[in-house]
Amino acid sequence: METEGNGDEIEEYLDEDDEKLPFAKAEVVRLMKQHLDDDKMIRERVKVEMNKFLGDVLANVCKQLNDYPYSTVEYEMLKESTYPYTNIERINEEKIRILKHLDAIKADCDALSMDVKATLKINDKPNQEEEEDDLF
Repeated sequence: METEGNGDEIEEYLDEDDEKLPFAKAEVVRLMKQHLDDDKMIRERVKVEMNKFLGDVLANVCKQLNDYPYSTVEYEMLKESTYPYTNIERINEEKIRILKHLDAIKADCDALSMDVKATLKINDKPNQEEEEDDLF
């Protein structure tokens, strides 16, 4: 009998969570199962957190849509607002490319710095003003 009481409490807790969730839990779970491997089981907390996450994404997109001065939301506006979510792979690839390029620039700067330091050690001149004028 104690087990039944605990089951009722769990059901009440889950029902309370359902009311706070932005989407129908069954629909979110159905969509998750479509994209997960057949051998995967989904814990209750994952179902709830995925639902909340999707609600947060929707809220963020709508917040960006509200930034437009127009009273009607157009498809192009939606496309622009969802870009970070729909093109995450492309954005990550671009980030990696930029970081590699910055590393190459840093290596070039380090090499140039070493060259300048080596050159200045060999050709130290007592009159630095002339050297500064040559640079500009």
